[in-house]
Amino acid sequence: MRGTLRGEQYTQVDNHDPFAAPVWRSPVHRTPEPVIWLVQAVRLVFRLAWFLIRHPLPGLAAAVVAVTWAKAGWPGPAAVALAAIAALAGLRAWQPDRFTRWVTVPARSRWRWWCYRRHWHPVMTIAGLAAAYRGKVMLPELGKVTAGRCADRAAVRLVSGQSPDLLADRSANLAHGFGVISCRVRTGPPGSVVLELVRKDALAEPIGALAIPAVPDLRALPVGRREDGAVLTVRLHGTHLLIAGATGSGKGSWLWGLVRAMTPAMHAGLVKVHACDPKLMELAYGRGLFERSGSYAAGPEPIAALLEDDVKAMQERATRFAGRQRDHIPTAEDPFVVVLVDEVAFLTAYQADRKLRDRTLAALATLTTQGRAVGYSVVAALQDPRKEVLNIRNLFPDKIALRLDEPSQADLVLGDGARDRGAVCDEISADPATGAGVGFVRLEADPDPVRVRAAFVSDDDIRAMTAACAIPATAGAPALTGGEAA
Repeated sequence: MRGTLRGEQYTQVDNHDPFAAPVWRSPVHRTPEPVIWLVQAVRLVFRLAWFLIRHPLPGLAAAVVAVTWAKAGWPGPAAVALAAIAALAGLRAWQPDRFTRWVTVPARSRWRWWCYRRHWHPVMTIAGLAAAYRGKVMLPELGKVTAGRCADRAAVRLVSGQSPDLLADRSANLAHGFGVISCRVRTGPPGSVVLELVRKDALAEPIGALAIPAVPDLRALPVGRREDGAVLTVRLHGTHLLIAGATGSGKGSWLWGLVRAMTPAMHAGLVKVHACDPKLMELAYGRGLFERSGSYAAGPEPIAALLEDDVKAMQERATRFAGRQRDHIPTAEDPFVVVLVDEVAFLTAYQADRKLRDRTLAALATLTTQGRAVGYSVVAALQDPRKEVLNIRNLFPDKIALRLDEPSQADLVLGDGARDRGAVCDEISADPATGAGVGFVRLEADPDPVRVRAAFVSDDDIRAMTAACAIPATAGAPALTGGEAA
């Protein structure tokens, strides 16, 4: 029980109305000053210990400087500083990858965190993301920032009751507020999102043909570059791929990029490419390559026959595999088969012969529903992504959307809400120098679209690939299937 209250601890609120009911103040209990000093000292010690636990290197550096200063005066810390600079320079010269991972990236990430933190409060407030609760303004909390060469990824913890869609609707405000090219909202743990803040457009310039890998990985074929500057790899083994884009959007770069990355495995007989070229323009340039390492068909009737033959071979392989194995491993006897179909819309919707349309569509549906487990992959390219043009587009787990004519078409290709998450395919430039091959990739395992650009494979590159495959193989190079697509 508290002691008797003195007069200084409770008084009547000033009121000049003599007839008003008395209103009393709450009692005031004064904390002794030594207790205040003790509590603040405990807080200081706790925060210092927590800082040393989370950041041991600064604490160790401070301890070394203090000890050397006490032992040798100012020459001690100067010698330590020179030794540290020499060690960093040596690490940069002999181990540049480790220097980047241990020094450059953490330092850049910390700097970018400070830059975002400096503008966080005004940008969140003006963008309409500040929530008021019981008279207190609550903002999304900025977490760890990982800085890349071209883009930063900032972890953000949402205010209770906010959703990622709220930040996605304010992505343009955030981009202008933080002074970056674009801002995209990526999914994260419950209650959190990841902001992808692009500082430099790594896809502004055309990309030359990538080097052909010595040992192709069919789950990670290098075909271009991601928006963050990393190499883009695409998976074919165990999936199907749909590429949609308007005329001149660069679909050929994607098709030839995939073929180029698989060339060593084709040369070794571990991969067969069955090319379907209804317009006799895009794939006919490498006809010799396909005829040696697969097959080539042009025209609706030969293409329908080729697809039906693939269905029969796939079903025969599935019969042999039944009860023996569940996963396909490319071998010379059972190679990985890629069915490459250009302008699939003509075959399934636009050609005049209805019977050929039905045959082609039925064969493609069978391959896409049954071919993944036995080593068959369908790669199809089209211009019109509407359902009535290709009603089996949902059978393609992985999709690439290039430049499209209408905003709604991005959702048709990549799924509902793709454009709200940053897949602005209708805003890609029609200038081939800046927009050819640029698009957004949505993988089966990741619902967030990623902006990418395919490397340009020139006519000379195709000639060189065809000439290389014309030389008989001397040794089979294994096609690895481990790893994941980036």
